[in-house]
Amino acid sequence: METSRSNDPCAPSSAFGPAGPACDLVTVPTRQGLEAVDILRRGAAEAVGPVLHDDGGDTLGFLVPPGTAAAWDLPGSVCTETDTDGRGLRLDPEPPVEGSDWLVPPGEADLATDPAVLRRALGEAARTIEAADNCR
Repeated sequence: METSRSNDPCAPSSAFGPAGPACDLVTVPTRQGLEAVDILRRGAAEAVGPVLHDDGGDTLGFLVPPGTAAAWDLPGSVCTETDTDGRGLRLDPEPPVEGSDWLVPPGEADLATDPAVLRRALGEAARTIEAADNCR
């Protein structure tokens, strides 16, 4: 599997908006997201950027380059712009959304996940989960 990291940073360790671009956020069910993180980490290069998980355990959020939301159409996932109010997210040790934590913190992955690579990993994760569920 070809993996790469986006060259479009999401302003690591700084505020977005005036300081740099805000990342978009791809949200998926936790099970699929965890499988995708594993797939991305098994690739030839580090391909996973910062990843958030909610404390309720229902979803994971992958930070992707700004502008991804405009063309994102993968069923079972949602991609939202985070800079709708001009402030965007913050990439620092503290999670940017109350009730969330970093699964892959910004210090371990300073660049956004490449959307094409994420799309392939999410598709592979969905197929893996479907195959596992059909074996039961």
